[in-house]
Amino acid sequence: MKALIIEDEVMAAKTLKKLLVEVSPGIEIVGILESIEDSVDWISSHSMPDLMFMDIHLADGSSFAIFERVTITCPVIFTTAYDEYALKAFEVNSIDYLLKPISKEALERAMNKYHSLVEKRADNNQMEMLLKQLGEKKKYRSYFLLPERDKFIPLPVSNIVYIYIDAKTLKIITTDGKTFYMNHTLDDVMSELDPHEFFRANRQFVIARQSIKDVSVYIGNKLAINLFVPTPERVVVSKARVAEFKAWFTK
Repeated sequence: MKALIIEDEVMAAKTLKKLLVEVSPGIEIVGILESIEDSVDWISSHSMPDLMFMDIHLADGSSFAIFERVTITCPVIFTTAYDEYALKAFEVNSIDYLLKPISKEALERAMNKYHSLVEKRADNNQMEMLLKQLGEKKKYRSYFLLPERDKFIPLPVSNIVYIYIDAKTLKIITTDGKTFYMNHTLDDVMSELDPHEFFRANRQFVIARQSIKDVSVYIGNKLAINLFVPTPERVVVSKARVAEFKAWFTK
């Protein structure tokens, strides 16, 4: 595994390198860069590493400027002494946001998140290749037939904005504000929905991509998903699943 460090504080860079070797003994640090200009030049002339560690405040400006000048396709873990850039970090391909001074425990959690993400991507790629080889593609529901009083209503999946569990009752909320009830578990319903269009935000909520208005940074580096329609409570994605949500939403 190859990693690039972008950090203008010499001692901070040495400390991070030392911790990385302790946490991931097989890691290879391919470079330590101190400025935006050096980083742009290096990225333009080298193969993309597997992972980048990037300090936000560099001597010649904000490291976010690097993303405006070169394409970065690998995951990024930001390091900073300030926490006001968490939302900005979410907008690029970051998987974690570590506050200085970085502890070994925090770095271990970030690396575990990285390895988990890599494994999921590998599993997904293998499944996609297998389905392609078999010439098959899973069919997901385009309609649900739902009871309403003395009849059944055909509900297009495209009309669903979110699904949630309320007092052990599963409710489906539609674009026109209607509520339908189903005698199923959230897991059962999720298995029949296209995972590219629906995301299991937490134990209570499944949200549709089309219903997302914006995303806010929440307490403890969690994310609060704001929908175009009101929800009975805040839809929160845990810090551990932020990277998964980002990968889903930007795919």
